[in-house]
Amino acid sequence: MTTIRKLATLAIATGTLTISAPASAQLEVWKDYTPQETVVELTYVKVDEGQLNTYLQGLKQTWVRANEVSKSLGQISDYGIYTVPYGNNEVNLVLRVNYPSMASLTADKARYDAFLNAWGKQNLDNSNKTVRELYNNIRKIKGTYVLRELKMNP
Repeated sequence: MTTIRKLATLAIATGTLTISAPASAQLEVWKDYTPQETVVELTYVKVDEGQLNTYLQGLKQTWVRANEVSKSLGQISDYGIYTVPYGNNEVNLVLRVNYPSMASLTADKARYDAFLNAWGKQNLDNSNKTVRELYNNIRKIKGTYVLRELKMNP
């Protein structure tokens, strides 16, 4: 066998082992990684040019205040607003809400009633009006995703 042929055979064998190695690495949930109970909801928003401060002012009066009520009731654990300083300009704002568990996202009349009692019907009506009359004219929701963290075990 020539030296070139030996090197080619060695290269193919090494490549095959490299490719097959990930397939043999079968991780097991709970043993190798642990799904976390908390979940994060991310909403990607494209706010029209020159309207970011208008949108943020509206969010402060509606979304932020409503999330503070939800947080005080223990319905969410945290929330945040993030600008997107660079990228392909498809989105320029991300809204984040952290929930204690996936169960927090299911329909629950008792949770809804508790929120409505704390937030108030008037605030709910005003927020819905703001969404219809302002937000829908200056922004587009590009997607909403729910994430669950997977922590790798030592």
